[in-house]
Amino acid sequence: MSKWLLVDGYNMAFRAFYGMPELTRADGFPTGALHGWVKTMWRLQDQEKPDAMLVFFDLGGSQDRLALHPEYKAQRKETPEPLEKQIPVIKDLTRAMGLVGVELDGVESDDLVASQARALANAGHDVLIVSADKDFAQCVDERIKILLPPPTANPKLGWRVLDAAGVVEKFGVAPALIAEYLALIGDTSDNIPGINGVGPKTAVKWFQEFKSLEGIIANAGQLKPERFREAVAQQADTLRRNLKLTTLRTESPLPHVGPGEPAAAKIFTLLESLEMKSSLAEAKERYSGQTELF
Repeated sequence: MSKWLLVDGYNMAFRAFYGMPELTRADGFPTGALHGWVKTMWRLQDQEKPDAMLVFFDLGGSQDRLALHPEYKAQRKETPEPLEKQIPVIKDLTRAMGLVGVELDGVESDDLVASQARALANAGHDVLIVSADKDFAQCVDERIKILLPPPTANPKLGWRVLDAAGVVEKFGVAPALIAEYLALIGDTSDNIPGINGVGPKTAVKWFQEFKSLEGIIANAGQLKPERFREAVAQQADTLRRNLKLTTLRTESPLPHVGPGEPAAAKIFTLLESLEMKSSLAEAKERYSGQTELF
């Protein structure tokens, strides 16, 4: 049995970008996110001491979800240009650090993470999904947990592990119902419309009474408040479509991805070229014993 960390790459890259000042190399190339990224990856390794760590990135849109809902994620803003410039280097650093960068065109990284987590859990390994994305709450079970980064509004809370009991405490429903819960209330971050006016408290009450999304639809005529009865009945097909959008895929077209090994010389070269002097000094301490391998 091993401990694996599966990192939501873009989620962490955005956090690194917004959590650091606007640092640049002498020629003006932005490096703030790169500084934050390297420090975050090292902190995760030191704090969690995983046997293996994989980082997942998005390459393109989710083709199956876009076919169901062309407006899926359409409201999202473009990645800030300074961060866009740093993403390829973040990927280079990730691979050089031996963390493996996993990506597949047309398949969302969330699905790749979910499928890898499920395969590892089925094989008897323990998994921590590193992300602030609430969608991953549906993956949580005895072997799979979420490692939540410190909230931007309250960083003193630090990194927190979300287990099944934590999911219930946070959302009011068990992990197995998270996708159905999001289908009902909607998910503004993914541009998925729920039943207008139905919020978390109402949704939780309905799930407690009727057990599932299909149970809620089947009992639309008994829902309280009464003003939602007609909307739920009329939008039953939309709710079922939403469920297909909110459910993460646990069968991946990718084969099992194994752990990588750090390439010390490449890390040193990259950090030196980026003029990241303090990170280079730390990297030489961390990887000095592996220099001769590369």
